[in-house]
Amino acid sequence: MAPHPVVQAIIDLSAGAIGGTACVFSGQPFDTAKVKMQTFPSMYRGFLHCFMSTYRQMGLRGLYQGATPALIANIAENAVLFMSYGFCQDVLRRITGMDRAVELSDLQKACSGSLASIFSSLALCPTELVKCRLQAMHEMEASGKVPSGQKSSVWSVVRTVLRKDGPLGFYQGLTTTIVREVPGYFCFFGAYELCRTTFAKHLSTEKDAIGVVPLMFSGGFGGACLWLVVYPIDCVKSRIQVHSLAGRQQGFIKTLMGIIRTEGVTPLYSGLTPTMIRTCLPLYFCSSCRSDSSLLRPHPHHDQNLSSSVFLFFL
Repeated sequence: MAPHPVVQAIIDLSAGAIGGTACVFSGQPFDTAKVKMQTFPSMYRGFLHCFMSTYRQMGLRGLYQGATPALIANIAENAVLFMSYGFCQDVLRRITGMDRAVELSDLQKACSGSLASIFSSLALCPTELVKCRLQAMHEMEASGKVPSGQKSSVWSVVRTVLRKDGPLGFYQGLTTTIVREVPGYFCFFGAYELCRTTFAKHLSTEKDAIGVVPLMFSGGFGGACLWLVVYPIDCVKSRIQVHSLAGRQQGFIKTLMGIIRTEGVTPLYSGLTPTMIRTCLPLYFCSSCRSDSSLLRPHPHHDQNLSSSVFLFFL
């Protein structure tokens, strides 16, 4: 019997919070390098150069710059995604007239995850804007785009956004975030579910019983597919959110075309290496946390082993 909706929501929120926390602690240094390389690709020769330069200049604190908003962003995104994913599955069943006891196909689950990402984008965009600005503040000052010596903290960035642009300023880059999330999570959920289905057939077992290693591989494979498809979009989003600190930026299409026209296509993939490394680490924790939550929530209608990337990137 399915648990009470409130109990189900609490379990979903808890699973998302635990997975989000693990994502930040394991992947934040790689995410910091990614954002720096995306927004200022000419400053660094590659991932190791960016990583070591940041460590020499600012120490370990520099690699974890923006960890607080990143933690909030990951928890919020995972929690909202976990809850809305099940809701979107139910909506899809109603639209197609499917019985609630029938499991959705991998393609239908991919569509549900893609739709659910719209809701998570609303929670992700404000915190990711603050995170990205903190991560690239040193480069903004070094390039002369903003005066040097500015206080770099979560609250100083928040106050700056509120003073210059008001509450809606936190949603700069929202369109680009949604453009990234919708196809990205379609690829993630599709690849993740397809991989789990393949393992289940090969091991002659149910998808929820394939074990930790196949689950880890499925999450990493899904995350890799997500980033390979949407990484250029994420690069544009980072540019908009960081460079808007120096003045209002153009929209997604104009920013994308401006990068291609003046810098070429290569900068759109700057920072892909730390992103792929980061993807393989936290997705395991998210998958494991979600899998463990199924012990508490034996819901027959929702996938028990949902895992998520931050994007995020993350985003």
